[in-house]
Amino acid sequence: MQIIAHRGASGEYPENTLLAIEQATVQGADAVEIDVFAVQGELIVIHDHHLARTTNGTGSIYQYSLAKLMQLDAGQGQRIPTLWQVLELTHNKCWLNIELKGDDTVAPLLALLNKAEQQLGFDLESLVISSFNHHLLSAIKQQQPQLRLGALTASLPLDYAAFASTLQAYSVHCDVSFINQAFVDDAKARDLKVFVYTVDQPDDIQRLKAYGVDGIFSNFPARSRKLSNKKPAA
Repeated sequence: MQIIAHRGASGEYPENTLLAIEQATVQGADAVEIDVFAVQGELIVIHDHHLARTTNGTGSIYQYSLAKLMQLDAGQGQRIPTLWQVLELTHNKCWLNIELKGDDTVAPLLALLNKAEQQLGFDLESLVISSFNHHLLSAIKQQQPQLRLGALTASLPLDYAAFASTLQAYSVHCDVSFINQAFVDDAKARDLKVFVYTVDQPDDIQRLKAYGVDGIFSNFPARSRKLSNKKPAA
């Protein structure tokens, strides 16, 4: 079962910062998950479009210029990183899950990935592009069908993972509160990878391991790795 660092090693370091992402790779995470919005055509790595929870800024990212956003403190002296910085940092270290937040992210993402291929030799198979906005995923599939898509859900649909098959996704990403064995079995029958968020508790880790999921998103990647390797109590 793979361990995906949720917003980097965010349980110990400021989320979605280069520090948290670097520490996730140091801790041996299989992958790192980040969130992106677009500001002035540049993809920045932050979970909320309001700034107060994760930075010393106030208001919305859309009320700032890109230059002003880059001056904010995102915790422990860290800055809001750009996606390009994250691609440079994670290149050849782990695979990367980019979750699209803003609805204007597709065009700058595809342009940036083309640049990463050309300048970094970036392997697009080391990426999964996910979103709760399935319209964005559909647009990506039409323009760059080779990209791996992760279809997010915070529910347990009546037809289980059918929505992910419709999107021709690589993986389905499910809320730990709703996932069950039937969903996992349905997704596997559709040849989908199953990744579950956000999983830090020992009982959840053992339950999901028993379901046969492919990976979990964790705020504490090193700790979750140890817990996932433990044998369940008899």
